[in-house]
Order: sequence, then C-alpha cells, then structure tokens
Amino acid sequence: MLIIGHREVRDILKGKEPEILSLVADAYRLHDEGRSALPHSVFLRFPGDDRNRIIGLPAHLGGERSVAGMKWIASFPGNVARGRERASASIVLNSMHDGTPQAFLEASLISAKRTAASAALAAGLLGTEAEPGGMALIGAGPINLEVLRFTKARLPSLIEVTLFDLDAERARAFAARARRIVPGLGVRFAATCEEAVAAHRLVSFATTAGTPHVDLSAAAPGTTVLHVSLRDLTAAAVLGAQNVVDDTDHVCRERTSLHLAEQESGGREFVDAEIGALLRDPAVFRRDPRRVTVFSPFGLGILDMALAQWVARQAEEFGIGTRVDGFLPMSAAQAPA
Repeated sequence: MLIIGHREVRDILKGKEPEILSLVADAYRLHDEGRSALPHSVFLRFPGDDRNRIIGLPAHLGGERSVAGMKWIASFPGNVARGRERASASIVLNSMHDGTPQAFLEASLISAKRTAASAALAAGLLGTEAEPGGMALIGAGPINLEVLRFTKARLPSLIEVTLFDLDAERARAFAARARRIVPGLGVRFAATCEEAVAAHRLVSFATTAGTPHVDLSAAAPGTTVLHVSLRDLTAAAVLGAQNVVDDTDHVCRERTSLHLAEQESGGREFVDAEIGALLRDPAVFRRDPRRVTVFSPFGLGILDMALAQWVARQAEEFGIGTRVDGFLPMSAAQAPA
C-alpha cells in the first residue's frame, strides 16, 4: 500500500493546472461516452445534526488507464470558526486487476482542485466574453481560491475580482492569498452579494449555504454563474436560467437548488446540457447571450479518481510517499507452511 500525505500531494500538484484541466476534461468526455460507473454518493448524516456530514463517492473511470476507488469527504462547517478547514478527505484506489487497495491519499487538495478545474472549464466554454477581465467570487474559502487559480489558468485575461463574504476579516485574508496567486490582481470588496453578482459577467458561488438565498435578479444578461456550492440559488433563479450540469441524475438530489427546481417544475426539462457532451460537441448547446447561464457541478467521483490516479503515478515515478508492507493478508502461496 502506498500512502501519500497532504504535503506530498501538494508538491505533486503545484503548478500543474494545465494537466489537471486536461484530466478533468477527459474524465467528463469518458463519462459522456458511457465509459464510467458512478453510483450515487452516500451521505452519512447524524441524528440531531443538520450541518455536518460525511460523503462517500465510489467511482470507476474507463479508458486507457482505467481506475476505481472511493473518496470519503467530511464537511463540518463549524470548523471554519475554529480556524480549521471545513472539509477533509481521503481517497482509496483499488487495483483493476485483483481489486486490492493500492494507494491511500489525503484528498483535500485533490477534491478542491478537481472542483475548481471543473468550474474553470465551464467558464471557458460558457462565457459570453472572449477575454473576461474580472469575475465575482461569492464565498472567501479555499474552493473559490482554487476557482480563481484555475480560471486564471484557463482565462489569462482575468485581472480583477469582486469579492463578497459574510466575514469581512476572512475576505481580507482571502484577498491577500489571491494576490499571491495572481500578482497584481485587483480586488474589490462588495457590500452585498447582489452587488458582487452585478459586478461581472462571470460569478462563482462557493459557500456553505444550506438553503437558497440568491435570486440572480442582479445578474446582467449574458452572465455565467459557476454554482459550485449548489444550494445558493432559488428554484426560480434556476428555472429562469439556461442550465448546464455535470450529471443531471446526480445533481437533482439531496436538496440542491436544482433538486428544488425539479420539485417545483415537475421535471428536469430546465437542464439544457451536460458538460461532457458539450466538451465532445460544442454544438449540443447554444448559449443565449441575453440570458444567465448556470453551471451546477454535483462533483463526480470520476474526477477524484482520475486526479488521484495521476498523483499516485507521479508518486511512484519519483519515489514519493510511504510504502507500507504487510498491509494486505498474504496469499496462500506466500503463507508459511
């Protein structure tokens, strides 16, 4: 068993935005081609506790380097007030030859970066501005920091952000980190969420909101909304927009904004396209520049598997990580007589 810790994962992924964007795009294409197995995520919740949860994401991705495994990710929003990260995660990768566990990875960065890469791909595919100069970030946490990093890699023209967070001190700390990622970045602080939404035609929501709180009435025509946190928008906002998702069946559950929109409308006809199909053939979706388009990624386990496998291969190649012998039981042939 190869154990790859946080610092090792961080070092392997540093500066690899183009590779990660490519891995995520390829995973979406394979999924759209039906070359994946993706059961519904399992949500572990606790009696009397409606905030905290642990989610299991089992997945298999085919292709030339097929991979299978599971991500186990905890979300405890109260950690933020204690100065700790909201989410923690790990991934186990299994052999496609005999099913045995082959690698165990600390996965908080893998999860954040695959999420951000997904959003950045959508920003490039759906935006109405060829070279956007700015974007709005709603939520000053690690996910939006990665969204900024990957969007800048995908859209180099980005030089300004408008930031909104309920915690002003947290927003200021975020701005300092953002300027280290994008030297010379202009950062403006919005007084309200609506002000931030109105500031640019590219908006990213990455909050801990559990119920809808934004109707998008402030958004200009042609705005692209990266609805990463999935529960910020009202059902009416979703139903009034063009909608692109990663997987319709996965995203319309667990009381996401799209799940609520489905319940209100009685169907899923409001979903216009899935990103895998769009990556394979851009003609499957026609962007209306007069309307708001919302990208809502549920966060598919195939992305975690693709990126975790790449990290594990890099670790193997460069001798990174800790090899644990004796983790698995010996076979009958290996057992002492």
